[in-house]
Amino acid sequence: MIVGCGLSGVTIADKLAKDGKRSIIIEKRDHIGGNCYDFIDEETGILMNKYGAHLFHTNDKEVYEYVTSFCKWERWEHTVLSNVDGQLVPIPVNITTVNRLMGESIQNEEQMKKWLEENVEKYDEIDDSEKMACSRIGRVLYEKMVKHYTFKQWNKYPEDFDPSVLARIPARGNFDTRYFGDKYQILPKNGYTHFFKCMLDNPMIEVRLNCDFFAFKAEHDVHNEFEAIIYTGPIDVYFKDHGLAELEYRSINFKIERFKNMGYYQTNSVVNYPGPEVPFTRIVEYKHFLEQESPHTVIVSETTNDDGDPYYPVKTQRNFDLYEKYRTLAEKEEEEKNVFFVGRLANYKYFNMDAAIRNALDFYAHNIKA
Repeated sequence: MIVGCGLSGVTIADKLAKDGKRSIIIEKRDHIGGNCYDFIDEETGILMNKYGAHLFHTNDKEVYEYVTSFCKWERWEHTVLSNVDGQLVPIPVNITTVNRLMGESIQNEEQMKKWLEENVEKYDEIDDSEKMACSRIGRVLYEKMVKHYTFKQWNKYPEDFDPSVLARIPARGNFDTRYFGDKYQILPKNGYTHFFKCMLDNPMIEVRLNCDFFAFKAEHDVHNEFEAIIYTGPIDVYFKDHGLAELEYRSINFKIERFKNMGYYQTNSVVNYPGPEVPFTRIVEYKHFLEQESPHTVIVSETTNDDGDPYYPVKTQRNFDLYEKYRTLAEKEEEEKNVFFVGRLANYKYFNMDAAIRNALDFYAHNIKA
């Protein structure tokens, strides 16, 4: 049994099927694909994601070859603009970003390197994410592009986070405007839902939608009916009767707006709004992706909150320590009942799509494959 029809669960189901093993996927939502699920908007004819834009990128050749074996994908080099001081500037920070926001006229990598050396802050010890960010892009750009965006995203300022949260903020020394630098950057030509349908197109895989695992478990002797259980849901929900506190997650509220007879609402697929003057973090215009054609357009503004479906684990020491207690319970559950905890929610760790697939492939190779 596999609990959850997202990337982790479906990858494991596919590997089981190819090795001649049957599986049943239990999914509480009414669709496959987890948070990657996309659909054609009836009013505009535009393919859009239900749970935020998903951009596949990786340097892992095996993962790239794995996903592209199921259906047609197309090259897509994602870019993001940030609305700062009334200007749209590229992120990650590059030469153009610095020139526009700082009034500079940097022309090459050597000049950019010098600017960074003169403007980043240096610390004897970097013990929070504010210091981490300032040590990478400087105080002024941190204030303009990172500080308030982080608060809107997490309801905490960078100074309240472990330095690892913002350790990956890049500052490029060139004019490269791509959001990712990975070798493989692609989107599924017919959408992620089509990709998942292709993965699940095997008689060895059964999918049950609108099926809650815990309700199913209450009516079935699952530990005897199934050789193993692969659980990809929130780990704290699985162990909710063990008296531990809940782990913290951030969720997202998606506000959809449609504009009839409009070419484009904005000049780019994704525009971030890092300032405190608006509550949302970004606006996504899906028509840009794969250059879709429609006389209309649709935009989605995203505002994070604490109340909806779990998206992002909150990286605080409190949650790290609490997760370790859950992990100890999970290890015991695996040993005694052959229940395995796999994926983003089960491991309380944010995975990019390629990392989720790699994690599932590695799990299967080390724990299931005979």
